[in-house]
Order: sequence, then C-alpha cells, then structure tokens
Amino acid sequence: MDMGWFAFIVLIFASFRFTRLVVDDLILEWARKPFEKVVTSTDSSGHTEEWREPRGIIGEFLHCHWCVGVWSAFLMIVIYYLIPYGEIALLILALAGLQSIIYEWREH
Repeated sequence: MDMGWFAFIVLIFASFRFTRLVVDDLILEWARKPFEKVVTSTDSSGHTEEWREPRGIIGEFLHCHWCVGVWSAFLMIVIYYLIPYGEIALLILALAGLQSIIYEWREH
C-alpha cells in the first residue's frame, strides 16, 4: 500500500468534495428528498419558516458530514486502488474540492 503525499492529498480533497456533493449540493437533492420531511413553523407575528429535517436512519446518514465522509473516504480509496484510470476521476473531484474551499474563503 505505497501511496505518495500527492496521492494522499488528492484523496483528501476528492473525499471532501464527494462528501459535500452528497450532503449539501443541490444537484443531489433528488436523492436526499425521499429521506427528508418538510417542517414549518409560524411565529406569533405570522412569519412562516420552512426547513428540511432528516427522516429515518438513511436520512440521518445523508445529512451527516461525518457519516458520509467515512464512506466517501472508503470509496475514494477503492477507486484509487481498484479502478483503472480512477486517478483521473479522483483528480477532478480533488480540484473541484479545492476550488470550493477557495470559493468559500473568497466569499467570507
């Protein structure tokens, strides 16, 4: 299991990006939606607030960065070691992960 520092860093950023994709990104909202419930609350002034909460164990899993992060790291390692040319997909995810971090820093 010989892995250099560059590959290790690529796996870190790829795992970060994949985790964020599953837990937060709009593009995979369709996959999370069946495992969410919409909750609404109205205060005394009539202002209504709406948010989504996880439903069931799968919903909890899909909303947990820690949970998805562990499985994401596992998946990235499987791709790295077992999928021919998987490094290309990992590099794309890693660059997108680094880009999202830079974008967040720029916004704040």
